[in-house]
Amino acid sequence: MNPLSRTRTEPRVGTISPHRRNAMACLLLTPLAAFSLSAVSTAARGATADELDKAAAQALQRLYQSSAVAADLGKKAKAILVFPNVIKAGLVFGGSYGEGVLNKKGGTVDYYNSVSASWGWQAGAESYGYAVFLVSDKAVSYLERSKGWEIGVGPSVVVVNEGMAKNLSSSTLKEDAYAFIFDQRGLMVSLSIEGTKISRIKR
Repeated sequence: MNPLSRTRTEPRVGTISPHRRNAMACLLLTPLAAFSLSAVSTAARGATADELDKAAAQALQRLYQSSAVAADLGKKAKAILVFPNVIKAGLVFGGSYGEGVLNKKGGTVDYYNSVSASWGWQAGAESYGYAVFLVSDKAVSYLERSKGWEIGVGPSVVVVNEGMAKNLSSSTLKEDAYAFIFDQRGLMVSLSIEGTKISRIKR
């Protein structure tokens, strides 16, 4: 065999094929993904039932003070999911975790967690809260029957921002649920809960 032809067809010593390089990247990133989700959930987990009740009530009151529409929805909703403190963080593989309550007729009837994951080059951490006002029997029934409600699947959920809040009234409520995402400064516009999974937990 011609030595020159062998040199052209065989990979040079020290090179890594694209397939092998991708496999190595996955092996390296998998532990990072697991670590990121573990760190996020550990940071937001651990509140007792009483602590969750108190934090949810305070978060809901702050939301009502900052949004008249939310306060009005609170009177009409058949149930309200309140997650007072969701921690969002990530390094390459990110995620968020928070725990909250299901409120009916002014009292807590159950506890839930909120979990989401995302992929991409990202860094840093932030915390926020959100409340989902369930205004239809369909939404309440789905939440209570399902083993986990992924936002975007099942009953329709509309995220309300400041612009939408100005035009929203009891006469225009056509969806199953309305969500408000907030922090200490008020409603947030840059976050989405699409893909978030809400599941019942014991407390």
